[in-house]
Amino acid sequence: MADADKPRVLILNGAAVDGPGGGLGSGPGVSELLGEHYDVRVVSSTEDAMSALRDGGYRAVFAEVGDYLPMERELVGDRSSLVLNTIGEGVCIVDQAGEMSWSNKRMKTFSDPITDKVKRVCQQAMGIFNAQAGGFAAAGEDGHIQYKSKKSTFESEDRYFEVICSPIIENNDADQVKQVVAVVWDSTNSKRLQSKIDAIDASGRELARLDANELSKLAPPQRLKLLQDKIIKFSKDLMHFDHFNIRLLDRDSRKLEMVISEGLPPEALEIDLYAQPEGNGISGYVGATGRSYICHDTEKDPRYVLGLQHGKSSLTVPLMLFDEVIGVYNIESEQTGAFNEDDRQFAEIFGRYVALALNILDLLVVERYTTSTSITDSVVHEMAEPLADIATNCQGLLDQDNAQASGPLQSILRDVERIRETIKQVQQGPKAVVGSDEGEAEVVDPVIGGKRILVADDESNIRETIKSVLTRRGAEVEICKDGYEACSLLGSTGFDLIVSDIRMPYRNGYEIFAAAQRIKEGTPVLLMTGFGYDPHHSIVRASTEGLAGVLFKPFKVDEFVGEVRKALGAEAD
Repeated sequence: MADADKPRVLILNGAAVDGPGGGLGSGPGVSELLGEHYDVRVVSSTEDAMSALRDGGYRAVFAEVGDYLPMERELVGDRSSLVLNTIGEGVCIVDQAGEMSWSNKRMKTFSDPITDKVKRVCQQAMGIFNAQAGGFAAAGEDGHIQYKSKKSTFESEDRYFEVICSPIIENNDADQVKQVVAVVWDSTNSKRLQSKIDAIDASGRELARLDANELSKLAPPQRLKLLQDKIIKFSKDLMHFDHFNIRLLDRDSRKLEMVISEGLPPEALEIDLYAQPEGNGISGYVGATGRSYICHDTEKDPRYVLGLQHGKSSLTVPLMLFDEVIGVYNIESEQTGAFNEDDRQFAEIFGRYVALALNILDLLVVERYTTSTSITDSVVHEMAEPLADIATNCQGLLDQDNAQASGPLQSILRDVERIRETIKQVQQGPKAVVGSDEGEAEVVDPVIGGKRILVADDESNIRETIKSVLTRRGAEVEICKDGYEACSLLGSTGFDLIVSDIRMPYRNGYEIFAAAQRIKEGTPVLLMTGFGYDPHHSIVRASTEGLAGVLFKPFKVDEFVGEVRKALGAEAD
């Protein structure tokens, strides 16, 4: 076997002497015995042995007992120094005078101002140890003081550092600490990370702090605009982005409806995305799986679809509410690789607050609907008996054949029936239009007459009532039962006014508004919603782009006619 292929051994001093009485006893020398099977190196001093061992690669060491023990101690010290110089933290020993008697390689890389701060921290810790103050020391079982390490933090050169000081205990009666060992590390990144998390937490709490009493004073569009402004502000303050958007999940269709966006090009708003893991972009994947997604390079990621015109990277996180995905929060940057795992964590934390705030608004809408229904039911109950009494008394007087009172009594009975009918309509909530002009003569309205008007609503009684009201005033009315029909009609013929419900199958109110503007910019659009319910924030989005007006169901006929006239250009009365 070639020497290069043999295991290496090291022999020190007398262990190598050949012949009888040499080294390890009578007989052949150790080097001769081992040389047949090992690559043997013989050295004559402990210093040479240590130098050889530092080079490494030796399987065994042969030495006399007297030589081995000093070498072992030096090896342990050498290994300790190796470990201390390899770790990423700075390690040093500081005495009472504030002098650094030893430090590892990492400690030596720190600047003089940082090193001086460490020395001062060590002296302060030493003073605390020796004064046995502040709960840092306690008597042990052997009667000697048992010291606890002291942790400190300081700032220097726009960086944060943490130091743990531990006393070096010497065997003396006074238990005086004369030296401390300090471990020092740069905690800037973790400190800044925690500061960012704290800022996001504070902003999120402010975002979700929606005062019900204050919001109740605002109209639904104002409430939604308030929330949108808050989300945009905090998103800009906390996240680095050139554009962002929020899509909410429609539970029935699984469509991800665009509700809030900043900087998104118009063509991106028209893209229909569904919560499906494939074929619906990154947002569809996140909405379906509930897992966040960092796109480092939009040109190389097959999941990415149209977003920011010059978008180079994106971050998309799910909006989670009680462990359920209710939408997605997406931000984009013009820089490649702009987002990392820290940004993902930030966005997920902020996204939970966004989901909570959106849910609070929905709850307020539900509360308003429930309260209105409860009040209506209460009024109906309270009025039922008095109205019945009036009708009974009037009918009794008529039965007495009092011709003189017949006219007024008949009028009272008609009024009672109208009140009952109105109450019945109000009880239907957002599925009704209060009041009717049936039976009255058809009168062409100079503003409404001759206008082509499209009415879209999935409630047949509402669209038929609205058609009747507008037709009686001279308008030419087309009606449709869903968003798909509405958009199809918009593309086939021109209209002077669009009246559409916000929540319908296939297309929501904003999508119908946007389609009308693409066909003919400036076409007036009125949106209708029940009790202010606007799940896709159509009102806010359309209002910023020229929405003509909003009607909150149930509304009165004369109120509706007034909004139509205003949308068509009539001056306010």
